[in-house]
Amino acid sequence: MSTVGRRVAVQAARSWYGSGRRFASGVKRGVDLLGSVLLLLLLWPVLIAAVIAIRLDSPGPLLFGQKRSGLEGRVFTMYKFRSMVADAEARKANLTSDCFDGRIFKLKQDPRITGVGAVLRRYSLDELPQLVNVLRGEMSLVGPRPYLPNETATYDARERRRLSVRPGMTGLGQVSGRADLSWPETLRLDLEYVDRWSLWLDLVICLRTVGAVAGGRGAY
Repeated sequence: MSTVGRRVAVQAARSWYGSGRRFASGVKRGVDLLGSVLLLLLLWPVLIAAVIAIRLDSPGPLLFGQKRSGLEGRVFTMYKFRSMVADAEARKANLTSDCFDGRIFKLKQDPRITGVGAVLRRYSLDELPQLVNVLRGEMSLVGPRPYLPNETATYDARERRRLSVRPGMTGLGQVSGRADLSWPETLRLDLEYVDRWSLWLDLVICLRTVGAVAGGRGAY
């Protein structure tokens, strides 16, 4: 094959691969929309119960919104059910620097977590409001977890690859240890997801998420 012929073949292969990825990404977005709507309809009694429990447990807002880095580093507000005392962010400054594992803030037995909040966190029920983030296109049902802008601002080139896909409500890290994972382990799994991503992999992660959440392992 001539040089020109090889170039044409390579360009055609790249175009075919790119078209396939775009089609799969479109399907993934459709699954996100359908899945988030169905989950909201299915889980509305759980949502109502969480709202009532939070309201009775401690004063403060029902939802907690925090800026996170999404696709390509675009900042958005990620929502959770409030699982901590109302002034948790102000109290964070008084916590020891030992709470940081690489780029991840983690603290077992965080004194800021409320009684109801501990239950919500154990079974990831505090994450359910992120279904709204999925509907808005800021998140996906499956993908790397979104981190704070000040954390992603210092990413090196390898770490920034995490931002090449939409962040997810669940991901390889969540079904492989959740908060028990170190930053290097989390990064390795996130990049594995980016490299191996497929609709089948998303389905496998969703099915494994059910078991991980039911067992409550790795939840802080």
